[in-house]
Amino acid sequence: MPAFHIWTLGCQMNVADSLKLAAGLERLGWTEAPEDANADLVVINTCSVRQHAEDRAYGRLHELRRRREQGGTFQVAVMGCMVGPKTDDLQRRFPVVDVWARPQEYDPILAAAGVARDASEGEFWVDTFATPEGPTAYVPVVHGCDKFCTYCIVPLRRGRENSRPADDILDEVRFLAAHGVREVTLLGQTVEAYGHDLEPDATGRYAESGGRPDLATLFAGIDAIEGIARVRFLTSYPKDMTDRIIDAVADQPKVCEHFNIPVQSGDDRMLERMRRGYTVAEYEERVARIRSRIPDVALATDVIVGAPGETDEEFRNTVALLERTGFDVIHVAAYSPRPGTFAYRNQPDDEIGRAHV
Repeated sequence: MPAFHIWTLGCQMNVADSLKLAAGLERLGWTEAPEDANADLVVINTCSVRQHAEDRAYGRLHELRRRREQGGTFQVAVMGCMVGPKTDDLQRRFPVVDVWARPQEYDPILAAAGVARDASEGEFWVDTFATPEGPTAYVPVVHGCDKFCTYCIVPLRRGRENSRPADDILDEVRFLAAHGVREVTLLGQTVEAYGHDLEPDATGRYAESGGRPDLATLFAGIDAIEGIARVRFLTSYPKDMTDRIIDAVADQPKVCEHFNIPVQSGDDRMLERMRRGYTVAEYEERVARIRSRIPDVALATDVIVGAPGETDEEFRNTVALLERTGFDVIHVAAYSPRPGTFAYRNQPDDEIGRAHV
């Protein structure tokens, strides 16, 4: 019986993608090997948000190349955000790789496993879910991103926003609940964007959300699923955070009163250069709205320091925002130039910004 091993880097979405692929391979009769040394197929699910994650993938590929040169007969597949629409350069650098697959592009890997799939089937086996190994599980609800922040590679690798049908999501949550899961985390690059791209439903089924399901619709649907005790969601985006979603978090008993809303900078000039699409005042208004409805809410945020041209004043304005807001958790990351992004082409890394790292 052939064996596979998947090594996953990066965010929770990558974890969910790897679990989906593992479930599909097991459906084909493959077994999962705990170490890649025992696998016939080694899959590396990559992240490109920062250079460090890519460097880790490069290191693993060099190890696999050495093993191949020593007589190894395994196949190597690379998937995830490191893989863009063109792979010529990657193929030259890493000839050890047999299969390159973009995020959610499972078919090339399935083909390497001996399966030719009819593309008309749509999403890779919508009824194939990974059997959970614990009480928590990730559930992607919207793939891709339409925001195109200047520093971010994700929209260029994961594509435009693509929401899953609400019924498919709820079917997956029912499956997870039947297999012992008690807490689900709904995932999206900007999770409140869920439903924006779906066609309006003419039956009136989603009248309260303007004809399309939204994140609040999913909260209500999951609330009716027996066995699920808690619902989390990430990552949030200020412009997509509607009052309806905030009210649903306040009112739905299973939804954890926790928001992870990246601000990235506390200065309007930097936010404009980042093309974040909101001002500091608009961000603070959303935070105030959340706290007015949910006084005991837990708030987390993400901040980038050292972005190109970040002045001392812009840096101080970010620190001031963090002090004013009093977040419960702050994730701070140094700016990492990403080839292909607008910032990489037009906002070169400089010592002015680097002084704050």
